[in-house]
Amino acid sequence: MEEEEAGMEEREMESDEEEGMGVENSEDEEDDSSEDDKENEAEIQRLEEQLSINAFDYNCHVDLIKLLKQEGELCRLRKARQKMSELFPLTEEIWLDWLKDEIRLTEEDSNREKVYELFERAVKDYICPDIWLEYAQYSIGGMGSPGGIDKVRSIFERAVTAVGLHMTKGQTLWEAYREFENAVLSTVQPPPGRIPSREEQELLSAQLERIHTLFRRQLAVPLMDMETTYAEYEEWSENGVPETVIHLYRKALQQNQKCKSHEEALLVAEPPKLAEYQAYIDFELKEGDPPRIQIMFERALAENCLVPDMWTKYTTYLDRQLKIKDLVLSTHERAVRNCPWTMSLWKSYLQALERHGADHQSVSDVFEKALNAGFIQATDYVEIWQAYLDYLRRRVDFSKESSKELEELRTAFSRSLDYLKQDVEQRFGESGDPSCAIMQIWARIEAHHCKNMQKARELWDTIMTKGNAKYANMWLEYYSLERAYGDMTHCRKALHRAVQCTSDYPEHVCEVLLTFERVEGTLEDWDTAVQKTETRLNRINEQRAKAAEKETNMARHEEEKMEQRRKAKTEKKALKKAQKATRGGEKRKAEQDDYQEDWNEESAPKRQKGNSDNNTDEYMETETGLFGRNAPPGNRPASGRAKNAQQGATVAPQRQSDDNKPELRDDNCSVFISNLAYTLEDPEAKLKMLFDGCGPIRQVRLVTGNRGNFRGYGYVQFESVVSVPEALKLDRKEVEGRPMFVSPCVDKNKNPEFKVFRYNTLMEKHKIFISGLPFSCTKEQLEEICKNHGTIKDVRLVTYRSGKPKGLAYVEFANEMQASQAVLKLDGIDVEGNKISVAISNPPRRNLMDKPGSSRPTGDMMARQVYGSRGRGRTQLSLLPRSLHRQSAPPGKVENGTTAEQAPPPPSTGSTAANAAGEPRSLSNSDFAKMLLNK
Repeated sequence: MEEEEAGMEEREMESDEEEGMGVENSEDEEDDSSEDDKENEAEIQRLEEQLSINAFDYNCHVDLIKLLKQEGELCRLRKARQKMSELFPLTEEIWLDWLKDEIRLTEEDSNREKVYELFERAVKDYICPDIWLEYAQYSIGGMGSPGGIDKVRSIFERAVTAVGLHMTKGQTLWEAYREFENAVLSTVQPPPGRIPSREEQELLSAQLERIHTLFRRQLAVPLMDMETTYAEYEEWSENGVPETVIHLYRKALQQNQKCKSHEEALLVAEPPKLAEYQAYIDFELKEGDPPRIQIMFERALAENCLVPDMWTKYTTYLDRQLKIKDLVLSTHERAVRNCPWTMSLWKSYLQALERHGADHQSVSDVFEKALNAGFIQATDYVEIWQAYLDYLRRRVDFSKESSKELEELRTAFSRSLDYLKQDVEQRFGESGDPSCAIMQIWARIEAHHCKNMQKARELWDTIMTKGNAKYANMWLEYYSLERAYGDMTHCRKALHRAVQCTSDYPEHVCEVLLTFERVEGTLEDWDTAVQKTETRLNRINEQRAKAAEKETNMARHEEEKMEQRRKAKTEKKALKKAQKATRGGEKRKAEQDDYQEDWNEESAPKRQKGNSDNNTDEYMETETGLFGRNAPPGNRPASGRAKNAQQGATVAPQRQSDDNKPELRDDNCSVFISNLAYTLEDPEAKLKMLFDGCGPIRQVRLVTGNRGNFRGYGYVQFESVVSVPEALKLDRKEVEGRPMFVSPCVDKNKNPEFKVFRYNTLMEKHKIFISGLPFSCTKEQLEEICKNHGTIKDVRLVTYRSGKPKGLAYVEFANEMQASQAVLKLDGIDVEGNKISVAISNPPRRNLMDKPGSSRPTGDMMARQVYGSRGRGRTQLSLLPRSLHRQSAPPGKVENGTTAEQAPPPPSTGSTAANAAGEPRSLSNSDFAKMLLNK
């Protein structure tokens, strides 16, 4: 008994221990859960605070909705979705998720109208078959209520009208509609064995006709799997398929075959399929069926809702072709909700509202929304103001001296000028309207419509004080206004002021003044005008002469400095060479840097042997001039021999023997490679590897400097011309952090108009330019900084040819909205102690040299050129080969700047042969020593 009691006590203790452990485990789980809840709540609060600062952060909205749904915060989740839908159109996935949540909540609540309202909002954002199908199926649940069946039919009719032409998803909607009508049919059919009443027969006949009509309508529309629907109709119809239905079915089947290739292209393409959709839309535009054109635009925009050009094409088509008010205005509204940063869409929206007779308050509200949309250029604000002012001007009845509309127009003009001066200049650093176009329009309206020349003159005085007085065209515009609506006194006064102030085309305004006096003035007026114009032109000519003299002196001074540097460099090299030659007991080496040695008899056989061993070498004329012999792949010459070959390049053909003819390059089979890094390791092997897939390579010709160092460009010559197009496809391929430029190999002397490189000089609204980065910043770090502001497609750090960073970078986003948001968020932030600047990419124009042989500008003349807002670095000066810019050497000089009397002869030619050919002999060691002693 004692043992049993002891065992029971032991088991009780174990049970207590297990219970204690279970409590501890549950407590741990609760602690972990509570920690997660705290973290999620903290993240929710952070996202809400961020949205309170910037309500237009799309990704922040999405993240907040996900977290609230995960936490089950239904009330807060509903508010978050509501707030996002007010600012942005929601995607199909977000809408379906929201709708399903609301449907579950209303299962316990009989209030279905709120869900219907939500569906109505959802179908307006995008034309989505799945949302329409969900809407129709939800409405079926209320068919038992009074008028429920009619409501379901109404929703189905709207659905098939909106998306029934959708080739891939429309069939599902048609079949759901027929299933609903079949379900209704089963309710009106009398029980078996009972003769239906007359009323029941009418209901049955009407319902059967509805189903027949649905089959006929569906078979007349080109949809996928039409054959199955036709077979189903044959089986269902007791009297067979009517001939009219067969005719429409075959016509739709033919249309289906025409569209099949486009549908297959969409099926295999990867999102966003923009090119495939554009081709499909072009096809439908040629076919000319408006409903099909509309559905194709809607399908394309469902996947490309952030492409402004697609919205522009769609709204333009609706404005010019369909002209249905509700459809046009709703589409314009959706366009600006999807791409609010695109000014042209807002401008088209304002014009569409006016065109369809919208009330003034609606137009004004849309304009105010446009001002808050966040355009990315100052000129966009000028254009949207101009569009609104044009609308206000068209409302004014100028036959009345004073009206409410006229006062509103003047108030708007004043407000526009204040807005551009304060808001726009503060944000962009410029007004966007340097020529004061808005003020010019206002002045013309005051002069022409209101006959108020005093106000017009005040406005023009303001225009001239804003830096426009130096331009002749501005004065002539003012003169034309005075000529049309003013008097001769003010015309003469305007022209006299123009003569005094104009600095760009003074001769032109002088001529206009003299012409005016010939027509209108007295002799005294003529004398005054002649005296004033002569005085002004004499002063202008003096200023021009001084400027030209100053420029010439600066250019001459720069030329003298360059000549001095060149002489100093030549003397330094000669001194260094002489010091090497006078070293006691040392044997002269074969390697030379800049001068040919006077080889003795003992070294001649070795040289000849070297030439015979290298009989596969060839001389190649490149776009930078004649280069020396390049050894075949696998047998590269030593750097010293490469230098010798380059030094003798200008006279290389003279030292060729008859048995070793130089093989000229074949431009048709070659491509020009440039913009490679100077530090590229084994560039020949790298280029062979890169271009190996294009076809058999005959040779790679690298361009090197005097010391044998790679210059970042060269040539790849293939065995066949068919390899060149494949090689050109590798243009802009990134090679060790730099885009490699691949272009056709064209002789510029024969084809000077050929453009080798293509530069994008337009604003790239989906790409941002970052400056001020620390040199230690890596591509991964920059991607980490930018990834929170959108989908990053590419990141490129700008480097020098040597591989050293410049502190600049380009980041390409998926769309313009993300790029503009990134500019707002990233501009001015601190990165490793550096304050960075971020702007939309706007590459400067590049002014390349005009033609081969044209002289380069030097000194201050080079500094006077305008290269854009960000300037241009040394590596950006030109990527064209040097021969396109090089000055032709004057007589008696060779390319390296030494005189012809100092130029060394080719190594394969003796000094006697050189003298016989009229060329001087090479300088020996003793010659160098004498030169030093003489000095």
